Amino acid sequence: MFFSSQMPGSSGTTQSMKKTIGHRGVETTTGETTYKKTTSSALKGAIQLGITHTVGSLSQKAERDVLMQDFVVVESIFFPSEGSNLTPAHHYSDFRFKTYAPIAFRYFRELFGIRPDDYLYSLCNEPLIELSNPGASGSIFYVSSDDEFIIKTVQHKEAEFLQKLLPGYFMNINQNKRTLLPKFYGLYCVQAGGKNIRIVVMNNLLPRIIPMHIKYDLKGSTYKRRASAKERDKAVPTHKDLDFIQDMPDGLLLEADNYNALCKTIQRDCLLLQSFKIMDYSLLMGIHNMDQATVTPDQRRPQAQRSLYCTAMESIQGEARGKGALDSEDHMGGIPSRNSKGERLLIYIGIIDILQSYRFIKKLEHSWKALVHDGDTVSVHRPGFYADRFQQFMCNTVFKKIPLKPSPSKKSRGGGQGGLRRAPTLGAPTPLSHATGQSGVQSGRPDLVPRTPPLVENPADCEANLSTSSLGSAGVASTSPPLRSVGVEVCIYIPVALVIFFGAEGDRSGNLSGNEDVVSLSDIIPETNICFVSLNNEIIHL
Repeated sequence: MFFSSQMPGSSGTTQSMKKTIGHRGVETTTGETTYKKTTSSALKGAIQLGITHTVGSLSQKAERDVLMQDFVVVESIFFPSEGSNLTPAHHYSDFRFKTYAPIAFRYFRELFGIRPDDYLYSLCNEPLIELSNPGASGSIFYVSSDDEFIIKTVQHKEAEFLQKLLPGYFMNINQNKRTLLPKFYGLYCVQAGGKNIRIVVMNNLLPRIIPMHIKYDLKGSTYKRRASAKERDKAVPTHKDLDFIQDMPDGLLLEADNYNALCKTIQRDCLLLQSFKIMDYSLLMGIHNMDQATVTPDQRRPQAQRSLYCTAMESIQGEARGKGALDSEDHMGGIPSRNSKGERLLIYIGIIDILQSYRFIKKLEHSWKALVHDGDTVSVHRPGFYADRFQQFMCNTVFKKIPLKPSPSKKSRGGGQGGLRRAPTLGAPTPLSHATGQSGVQSGRPDLVPRTPPLVENPADCEANLSTSSLGSAGVASTSPPLRSVGVEVCIYIPVALVIFFGAEGDRSGNLSGNEDVVSLSDIIPETNICFVSLNNEIIHL
């Protein structure tokens, strides 16, 4: 196992710190990141030592079903610097390592196809890599050298909330492994210098080997949801909702199968989060532009992730792939998409920051923000409203379905799109007469058919009000309020036999004699005066 022999700083360091964000700070002398005054190098070493021990000891326990009491178990081991019968010697201050619900998390890892030796190799064989752009949460993020796992420091309330979620989380992943929610593989705590540093191990959403040309953190909120000037100065800044609306007003275009699968997954995840009274979560999205990349993923193909259902594509539909030209290439787990320019994109997404419950402090925060701004636009909101707004924003503004090209067979023979289909007749078909006096469709109203002159001697006979009947489930006409006339008259030649079939000969009330499958033409064109002219020139009003 790899452990650096030069781990500067200890958990009790007294060196002065630069400006801190939450518990995260920077030493002024070395420039090294600290968390609760513990240097990052010491924290990484403690994490690797602790995980090595806990996974090794867990392998000696027989596998069995997860019991309810397994969710509340906490195991603890002390690591003195000089070593002990159970622990090796190390170069940093004494610390204690706690493992939460080890049996339950072992089951979670097995569910996603993570073997104990793979878990150890990924996290402990090479140095953990600290991410240089951790965000504004005040947390520290580490990624394993093989891009498989993310380690994040969490606050006490978040760790406590995750412990309470575990039984529900257990039930959910048994029912649905294909989810955009974080996949938690372990919850631990490093006790050093009188401080508790809690960490979670999760799946890595944004593989480092694939360059992300732009990143977004989206909540569906517009209140102060724009990246700061300091953030935009970074090499790859994380933009927010207002930035996305400005940058991509037409959204990201997905094939129909992928769009439907993605929106269904978001809907399902939001329902679960709402049931747990969770809010303030985000959709983290990284976009790789294949047409702008100087080095494509195919040229520097990374090792495929070992964890099951952990890539963006697997998260929405397992190993299935949409059909189409976009899927002729290896997309390295990204969801293929296009922007309004037609550029080929790979999207990497996941829902993050789900350990925020709608507690009393959050209710106060929303109430205060609502006093000075529109309450429906702020990010902190009651879980039900937050889930609905999040889902609507993602599936209507961010992601959109690529429109299907109209089939040539569906075009009207006259060359128009979407013209009325001819009414079926028992004899030879009689086409609609061409409009005279008013050529083509009425200006500004493409939904209206062309004005057709009456085909009888007295045009006034065709000026009939539109039938106010609508078909009920039993085929009996029900009365509805009179509809507004727009001055369009349509007269159609139709054989007497078909007129009788429509109930217009001998039964002018519009009853269809129990035929429930017939649709009235007045239902199709509700704002048009329509009359039929039979072959014997009798005028029949609908």
